[in-house]
Amino acid sequence: MNDRPMNGSSPIRPPAGSATGRFQSWQIFQAEFKESFFMAFGALVAHKLRSALTLLGVLVGVFSIIVVMTTMRAMQHQIETDLSSLSSQTFMVQKYPAVHFGGPGGDEKYRRRKDITLAQGLALQRKATLPIAIGLETWFPGGDMLSRYGKAPPNFNVAGETPGSFAAQNWTLQDGRILQESDVEGSHDVCVLAAGLTKDLFPFGSPVGEKVKFNGISYTVVGVLESKGSMEGGNQDNFAIIPITTGLTRYGSLKQSITISVLAPDREKYDDTVDQVRGILRTVRKVEPGQEDDFEIFSSDSILGQINAFTWAVRIGVAAISSIALLAAGIGIMNIMLVSVTERTREIGIRRAIGAKKRNIMTQFIMEAVMLCELGGAMGVLVGIIVGNIAAHMMHLSAVIPFDWVVIGLFICSVVGIVFGTYPAYKAANLDPIESLRYE
Repeated sequence: MNDRPMNGSSPIRPPAGSATGRFQSWQIFQAEFKESFFMAFGALVAHKLRSALTLLGVLVGVFSIIVVMTTMRAMQHQIETDLSSLSSQTFMVQKYPAVHFGGPGGDEKYRRRKDITLAQGLALQRKATLPIAIGLETWFPGGDMLSRYGKAPPNFNVAGETPGSFAAQNWTLQDGRILQESDVEGSHDVCVLAAGLTKDLFPFGSPVGEKVKFNGISYTVVGVLESKGSMEGGNQDNFAIIPITTGLTRYGSLKQSITISVLAPDREKYDDTVDQVRGILRTVRKVEPGQEDDFEIFSSDSILGQINAFTWAVRIGVAAISSIALLAAGIGIMNIMLVSVTERTREIGIRRAIGAKKRNIMTQFIMEAVMLCELGGAMGVLVGIIVGNIAAHMMHLSAVIPFDWVVIGLFICSVVGIVFGTYPAYKAANLDPIESLRYE
């Protein structure tokens, strides 16, 4: 049935608030949005070189954010993975801080400190009453390790340890035994192998009781650790453990600074354990009352706190620098859009003459600005992730994608497009249709 009344008046429109009215409004909005999108895309394609040069500024700004965030996320992920093996009740003591951002001057302060010696670590073991376990540790570079069945990979390491290290470092025994006090006291030629190294040296069976030759010296394998899997930068199952005294005598120096790992009884006694260890070490190392500690105490939580504080400062700095590039890019986009409005004055007049409304013209030009920014932003994100992961790979880190910063970067691009595209769009929408048609 025809909706037009018999008296020839206009068709009856459904009420604006009704479901039919809302549906029709939505259809109209979709059609206008689709038309504006394709017209904006066509305008960008028609001026390829100008569009490419304009979005280059956005690309640089987004790229600088994403490349730094990708590299830092890879580094942060590695540190978190490395520290995940430590119990929340474990803390470490060493000469140097675990993380230091103080520059060359601060490094000199730490270099002047006396080494933490094996004798001081053993004195702490005797005097401390609260810790469940105290491990003394130092690492030695790998060399050649052979068995009668295979050869170790070139990137393995050797750790000099005491029996307490196994509990403090959360190492779980799979086969055989851990180091014993007699091994340390007698500097015995024994070793415990991590799971990955075991597979390389003894692929066909248990290595317990077998011999391995490290840098020409034979060691008896007394135990094997459970696997902890791969991590960024290598494999945390790719090392061997020998008594710390054996290692210091053969591959280091008895005065070499060591690291002390301490396992507190529980979280309630954690702070008391830290205070006791600090007090004993200050006494053993003859630190005068009122002077600051000449050693560092840290845990996985404190390291992550320092890393997060540092990365936050870097993020703020990068964001500030990148905002300058994006501001310059936004000004360039506004300039190009104003030129575009001038060039297309007659086109705008024709569109207005055949029924286009101001909002249609504004939508079209704002869409062009947003598309320019989003194209530049998407290219900046892609190049930033690629370059950031190349840098991470060169540092032996695994690839990551900072999804949160990808979303933030693209959102900022949309904001830049809307902010700097609004004035040209407003100017285009408010051109006089009659004057626009006369424009040559």
